[in-house]
Amino acid sequence: MANRTVKDAHSVKGTNPQYLVEKIIRTRIYECRFWKEECFALTAALLVDKAMELKYIGGVFGGNVKPTDFLCLVLKMLQIQPEKDIVVEFIKNEDFKYVRVLGAVYMRLTGTSLDCYKYLEPLYLDYRTIRKMNRSGEFQTIHMDEFIDELLREERVIDIILPRLQKRIVLEDSNELEQRVSPLEEDLEEMDISEDEEAHRSPSPEKHRGKYKDLDKPSNRSPSPKYKRSRSRSPHRRDRHKRKSRSRSRDRHRDKRHRSPGRRHKDDDDRHRKSKKSKRDRHHRDEDRHKDRGDKHRGDKRDKDRSRHKDRHRDHGSKDSQEIHEANETRAKLGLPPLK
Repeated sequence: MANRTVKDAHSVKGTNPQYLVEKIIRTRIYECRFWKEECFALTAALLVDKAMELKYIGGVFGGNVKPTDFLCLVLKMLQIQPEKDIVVEFIKNEDFKYVRVLGAVYMRLTGTSLDCYKYLEPLYLDYRTIRKMNRSGEFQTIHMDEFIDELLREERVIDIILPRLQKRIVLEDSNELEQRVSPLEEDLEEMDISEDEEAHRSPSPEKHRGKYKDLDKPSNRSPSPKYKRSRSRSPHRRDRHKRKSRSRSRDRHRDKRHRSPGRRHKDDDDRHRKSKKSKRDRHHRDEDRHKDRGDKHRGDKRDKDRSRHKDRHRDHGSKDSQEIHEANETRAKLGLPPLK
């Protein structure tokens, strides 16, 4: 009796709601301790308290196929079949994330395609992390929006085969569902608008002044804390300094404009004299350079003539010695004394 569906329950997808869970897994749930002790005689009001105590989600785990507490509560909801308003409140609950996941799974199993898209797609904006137990009994961390995406796209979640879901584009073509607009598109449009405004916005002169000052600052130099505060001048000293600088600039300007003509002619004569002297020095340097080149050329020619005369004398001497040697050989054959 404890495992039977309530009498006034409506059939889901043409069958008993509990039959949405496979028989082998359903049998394991009926035999587990949590189902017998915690899920006995639960109502929709008491189910909320049990859902708030959940710490993770999952299907079955271990070698002997043990069901998790989350899976037991899913089957209990299929058994008692709570009203749709209660399930919607589960989904809208923001304080307890596992209560929201429980309501989302039950809505995906029992709700129509239109209800699934209507109530589950807003959960894409929930980025909280939830713990999930895998088949080997180990925990892994996923996000709420990832789990909702699995409910809407996958065929099997937490070891339950999900009913077929109609394509969203079909519902949009039949005007039963509005076209979905991602919230990211609004953020992207705002970013584009802000970038365009920054590009067209003219930079203020204060920014230019600040940049110019930063460039003029020494990079690796920092003021000493001892001399960090600059000594301020008194008003009388500042005025005296301004008057001095103004009078110096005025005198310098007057000297430039009112220079005497005699001084001007003297400067021209000095400039002309210096140019003539530089030309004369340049002429003397050129003459000395040509003279040095001529002396060097004559010396080279003289050396060449000497070497040529020595070579000719050496050749003539070698020719005479060769003739004397031949004559001595001839005289030796005839028995005459050699020449000296």
